[in-house]
Amino acid sequence: MAEAQHVTIDRIWPDPAVDLDDDALASELLVADRMLRVNFVSSADGAATRGGLSGGLGDAADKRYFELLRRAADAVLVGAGTVRAEGYGALRVGEESVRWRVAHGLTPHPVFAIVSGSLDLDPSSPIFTEAPIRPVVITAAGHDTSGFAEVADVIEAGEGQHIDAAAAVAGLRARGLGRILNEGGPHLFGALLAADVVDELCLTLAPSLEAGDAPRITAGELPDPRGLSLAHVLRSGSTLLLRYARERMDGHHPEEQQP
Repeated sequence: MAEAQHVTIDRIWPDPAVDLDDDALASELLVADRMLRVNFVSSADGAATRGGLSGGLGDAADKRYFELLRRAADAVLVGAGTVRAEGYGALRVGEESVRWRVAHGLTPHPVFAIVSGSLDLDPSSPIFTEAPIRPVVITAAGHDTSGFAEVADVIEAGEGQHIDAAAAVAGLRARGLGRILNEGGPHLFGALLAADVVDELCLTLAPSLEAGDAPRITAGELPDPRGLSLAHVLRSGSTLLLRYARERMDGHHPEEQQP
C-alpha cells in the first residue's frame, strides 16, 4: 500500500495540538498489548457506504489515519465479503510504516486475517500468493481447508457457516497477535460486539449527507446497548476522526477523560 498523502490533522480534544505528525498519531494507538480496535467511516447521517463502498466516503485524512491504524496493528481482521467488495489485495503497509513498525518491535507488515464462514476464498488469489506475511483464514469447522495449507494458517471457530467471534479472536491471540484491527464489514463488527470483545472504535465522520438505503456500520442484534467513552477528537478540515473506548460486560472501565 502506498503511503497516504500528507494532510493536516489537528487534535481538538483532549490536548489540542496542530498538524500532528505520523509518529504522534501512531504512538498513541499503542495503548495496550491486547486491543481489538474497529475502524469505520460514516457520513453525518449514518451511511457506511457511498455507491456500495466504504472507500467512497473516505477523504485524504481518513486514508492517512487508515494507514496509521494498520501501522499499529499486529493483525488486520476483515470479513470475506468486505475483502471482495472493497477489492483488497495482499496486505502491505507503506515504507514509512514498515520502518516505524520494525523500530517498535513489530513485524514489517501486519497479518491479514480473513473471516469466511463458508470458506468462499480462492487460495490462488494474490491476497495469499503475494502476501508479505503469511495470512490467516478464519472459518467454521467442517470445511476442507487443505487448499490453504501452502498459503495461510487456518483457525476453525464455529460450526456450519457460523463464526464464533470470541473463538476467532482467541485464536489470533494464541498466535501472539494481541493488537487486532477490524476493518469490517458491519456483520463482523456486530458479531464482535455481541461477543463483547471490542475495546475501541475509530470512526471517521465524513462531512456529507447520503440519504438512500446505505447500511450502518453495525449489523445484527445486541442484548443491550454498549456505552462508549470518548478518547480523542481529531479534525482535518470538516472531517472528524473520533476514537472511543467502551465499557465491556466484564466490568472493565476504560480510563479515559471525559469532555
